[in-house]
Order: sequence, then structure tokens, then C-alpha cells
Amino acid sequence: MTTESPRWFKSSHSDNGGNCVEIAANLATSHGMVPVRDSKNPAGPVLNLPADAFTTFVSGIKAGEFHSV
Repeated sequence: MTTESPRWFKSSHSDNGGNCVEIAANLATSHGMVPVRDSKNPAGPVLNLPADAFTTFVSGIKAGEFHSV
């Protein structure tokens, strides 16, 4: 079992307005999960998404499948 630590980062598209999430993509291959957390609360809860679900979500964003109201 690996004890690799998450390497958190925000998107380069983040405008630093405070409404950001951070991901630790380095764990996708070794753990099959992409941890996601609120950048304002790094000690708070982490949502572990299956890597394939995260990839599908990001593809949907890039394709414009989500619209803000």
C-alpha cells in the first residue's frame, strides 16, 4: 500500500476570489480517486471522487454541459 500524500492545487483559471476548490490529481493513478476540497478550508472535509467520474465531470465542463443560472 502506498502512503503517497496529496499534492493540492487550484486551477490556473482560478481568479482567487475565494470560491475555489483544490484537487490532488497525483492520487488518481495510485488510488483511483481524485480528492477535492474547499480551498478556504484546507483542514475541512475532503470529497474523494472516483477518477473516471472526475474525468467525466471535467470533460462535461469543457464541453459546456453545465450552465450557471
